[in-house]
Amino acid sequence: MVSSEEFLFRLVLGAVFGGLVGVERQMHGRPAGFRTHILVCTASVLLMEISAYSHLVNPQDASYVRVDPGRIAAGAITGMGFLGAGVIIKLGASVQGLTTAASLWMVSAIGLATGVGLYAESSVAFVVTVFSLLVLRAAERYTPHDVVKTVRITARCDLSEERIYTILDHHRGRVLGIDFDSDGSGECVQAYRVAFRGRRAGRPPLKEVVMDLTALEGVKSVSLR
Repeated sequence: MVSSEEFLFRLVLGAVFGGLVGVERQMHGRPAGFRTHILVCTASVLLMEISAYSHLVNPQDASYVRVDPGRIAAGAITGMGFLGAGVIIKLGASVQGLTTAASLWMVSAIGLATGVGLYAESSVAFVVTVFSLLVLRAAERYTPHDVVKTVRITARCDLSEERIYTILDHHRGRVLGIDFDSDGSGECVQAYRVAFRGRRAGRPPLKEVVMDLTALEGVKSVSLR
């Protein structure tokens, strides 16, 4: 028999777990931060308690009422999909918010585990989450990986593509796609989607790329995002 004090303890523990994860997201300026993670984790604890222990409200019905504890839990995880989708934003060639969506999903799972009394499992999951968000974030900066940017060049339409490719290749850039647009005035806008390969700290030499492209004869302007 679970006491009322333990039910309340689980709610408080869920709020602590969610809040600590949310602090990290808040510090990095993410839309779903401290309050959102507290609400998600605490709500998951409450939903799991309702699902697993609703038969205690009317014990006399326990002999003929069958409760499926996984049904409400499954609904909570499904609902997290909609909440997670709300924090994912696509900006140009990059996608932001995936880690925040994953952290919301994780604190929801931690809340469900806490709500059913799996303290050891929820504590380990919490430690893994914080480790991933803090320690692995720092390690990620020193791991070589591609950085995708869009280079927009406004220049004469007869500007040689080969010269542009030479500069991008010099900066270890691989062209993924090209868009051309002309207004009939003799100038064209060329948009190159470029992956800069194996850049540590996640920062390609953007300034050098822009300066080298701007120095080409016939180039009017260069923007990179």
